[in-house]
Amino acid sequence: MLYEYKTISKPIENTILKEKGSKFIGFAFPVATEAELKTALEKIRGEHPKATHHCYAFRMGFNGENYRANDDGEPSGSAGLPIYNQLLANEITNVLVISVRYYGGTKLGVSGLVKAYKECAKITLENAEIITRELETEIRVQFNFDQQNVIFTLLTKFDAKILSFETLENCKIKASVKLSDKENLADKLSEMQHISFDFDDKFMFLASDNQKKS
Repeated sequence: MLYEYKTISKPIENTILKEKGSKFIGFAFPVATEAELKTALEKIRGEHPKATHHCYAFRMGFNGENYRANDDGEPSGSAGLPIYNQLLANEITNVLVISVRYYGGTKLGVSGLVKAYKECAKITLENAEIITRELETEIRVQFNFDQQNVIFTLLTKFDAKILSFETLENCKIKASVKLSDKENLADKLSEMQHISFDFDDKFMFLASDNQKKS
């Protein structure tokens, strides 16, 4: 099972490549939602309204299952795909790469465009810090009031983050735990009496302070 994924730690902007008079400017953004993707694209289009093309590619999802390559008017397959292939080459996801082109008066041809967009995306990502982030899941635990110390000790052992806690006769806790710890935690809870629990199968990204450099 997949427990982690690779992405970039922060945006990279204004990586410049010049080819036969044309100027290519590279950008890379970490994106996790369609809204973040749209915001990043609008930002660059707003900053470069007179550019000839705003070509881009992105991968989103733990396995990069949500993706797109956009040529923005360049010959089909000459811009977006070379950019996308650099995302694949670096094995990263939740990343948007944009290559802005200012036409310099000399046509590059399809092969020249492929080379230029590939190189622009390549050097942009070479300037990025690629990190590995782990996945987590939510767990909900219900238990008796006098079992609080035992439950909190166990969750602390697994570095769980408490999201909510209801202290009544029957207490309820919602916490986030690393997906890689799910089975071991479930085994420990199953050994206890008067406890019920379930996991939310919608995995989430861990916070940035739980990342490790690649």
